[in-house]
Amino acid sequence: MRCATLLTVLLAALACLPSAQAASTTGAMQAGEHQAVVNDVRLWYKVAGHAAAGTPPLLFLHGGPGYNSYSFEAQAGKALESSLQLVYLDQRGSGRSERPWTGAYSIPAMVEDVEALRKQLGVPKLALMGHSFGGALALEYAAAYPQHVSKLVLVSAASDIPSACAARVAFLDKRYPADLARARAAATERKETPDNCFFAFNSVADDIRERVNDETMFPDMKQAAEQRAVDAKSGLRNTGELGGALWNKGFLSYRFSRFDRLSMPVLVLAGQEDHAIGLPAQRALQQSLRQGRLVEYAGAGHFPYLDAPQRFTRDVVDFLKK
Repeated sequence: MRCATLLTVLLAALACLPSAQAASTTGAMQAGEHQAVVNDVRLWYKVAGHAAAGTPPLLFLHGGPGYNSYSFEAQAGKALESSLQLVYLDQRGSGRSERPWTGAYSIPAMVEDVEALRKQLGVPKLALMGHSFGGALALEYAAAYPQHVSKLVLVSAASDIPSACAARVAFLDKRYPADLARARAAATERKETPDNCFFAFNSVADDIRERVNDETMFPDMKQAAEQRAVDAKSGLRNTGELGGALWNKGFLSYRFSRFDRLSMPVLVLAGQEDHAIGLPAQRALQQSLRQGRLVEYAGAGHFPYLDAPQRFTRDVVDFLKK
């Protein structure tokens, strides 16, 4: 009798396991902040907003590398949340997420982080929005797991770093020609032939480097000041750990190439005054996509959601809800 009773209890417990797992998955998609231990890292993410039935959640992938999702949520997310369900993720070693316990930083590892998070959320498909470096991560995830991506939104996507470096050099040639000429002359004197990425980041003096970097991204310097205020309010900072690891692994030569894996609709959003990535690279990206559509924002820079917020919201919502 005791054996039969024990067997009954065990069978009842096993029968409850699927529902317990379902409850855990449902909790992962509840509104609010969450933590997920995946692979070798504890990730922070937040769920917010509301979407129509049947519309996959939109996962936002921030730039940097090593930045965070706070500023996008604060400045652009609220407008999107009225029509879409968003998941804001801080990537490994970034923002409110922890550094990987094994010290592993690579794009393939970050792709697997996204896939592990999708499983934790319990959704068959995600829509992805990647800004700057996040665009490269979105592309790589979509190529690795196309069956789990409904649509892609690429905002100032860093899909071709050598082309981005060329855009920066063209900007320097126009705005800081003397500095660029001195850097080139010094390289010639050393009998070196650096590539565009060297000149893109090593042509101006240290005391103006930050200002020049801002000028490549912000047509209006007031926007740069506002962005810094938001960053200060967040209390978060880019440690440089993720970026340094990727640079050391050759990210300056990165070019996305697996376009044959992308069959889903893709919206490419580009500012015509974005000299950090460059309009030529964005146009080439769209032309390489099977179902790609390019929207150019006149007068906008690297952050079109700051320069044209209402149009940005409308373009994204219309694309995802069609």
